[in-house]
Amino acid sequence: MAASVLGSCWGPLRLGIPSLYRRRPPCGLWVRSRRLPGPAVTGRSVAAARGPAALGSDHYCLELLRKRDYESYLCSLLLPEESRSSALALRAFNVELAQVKDSVSEKTIGLMRMQFWKKAVEDIYCDKPPHQPVAIELWKAIKRHNLTKRWLMKIIDEREKNLDDKAYRNIQELENYAENTQSSLLYLTLEILGIKDLHADHAASHIGKAQGIVTVLRATPFHGSRRKVFLPMDICMLHGVSQEDFLRRNQNKNMRDVIYDIASQAHLHLKHARSFHKSVPVRAFPAFLHTVSVEDYLKKIQRVDFDIFHPSLQQKNTLLPLSLYIQSWRKRY
Repeated sequence: MAASVLGSCWGPLRLGIPSLYRRRPPCGLWVRSRRLPGPAVTGRSVAAARGPAALGSDHYCLELLRKRDYESYLCSLLLPEESRSSALALRAFNVELAQVKDSVSEKTIGLMRMQFWKKAVEDIYCDKPPHQPVAIELWKAIKRHNLTKRWLMKIIDEREKNLDDKAYRNIQELENYAENTQSSLLYLTLEILGIKDLHADHAASHIGKAQGIVTVLRATPFHGSRRKVFLPMDICMLHGVSQEDFLRRNQNKNMRDVIYDIASQAHLHLKHARSFHKSVPVRAFPAFLHTVSVEDYLKKIQRVDFDIFHPSLQQKNTLLPLSLYIQSWRKRY
């Protein structure tokens, strides 16, 4: 097993479901997804630019999320009915921003798209949403729940800075990125759920950081195939590992030590988030369902001794919908 330089923070990861075979949960997540209602707010319905039979803006967001961020799609379906369409709009907004980096060939074009979303958010708060399906659904969510503009702008600003394609200088820089993107999304989700609680905010901060770190780990093989490495340079240097080692997919002990240290930091944040479990309102728990997929990845990478390129890490978890539903049913995060 790889050795950690961050201390003995890696304890046994828990995703046990001891009561699974003793009690049968209610109808499955798949049934709920078929019953998903449209938003209650009336307003213009913008068709996706795919022809006359295209769906409205609410279904556009639903399909965008299902195709581009399946885990967030599943988590959003498990929110209370009155919050679901707003959460889908928020996550669709995040997908629109996230895919800019990989869909443009020049940074200038990416900056222009980010500028569009900055202006879109400004216009939305002036009740003048642009004729774009995600923007219209986000406007409806803001009108329903009075969402904080600052968190939306933080997400855009951080995604814009990330267009530079530079590796994180240290783990703190990666955590700051995760705080301003993933944690901000969780703060907004708590607002959608009507939660104003300091303990819930603390948990959201740590969960967002854990999720951001795991996202970077999961994307490492993909980025490597495009000759890019974004892992924190300070940890790589500490173990004498270069970017070229990752591009060549070396599997020596030093490489595994790098991954171990980074994964350990995500595990620590997850552990800290759960330390607030008894103080966080139960109504906030649905906002934190992403912990299921975060923990699932951490368990998998521990199982393969922190080999970031192991084929099993690229396989989808077909039981994820069930795991999410059970976690939601048991009122845990």
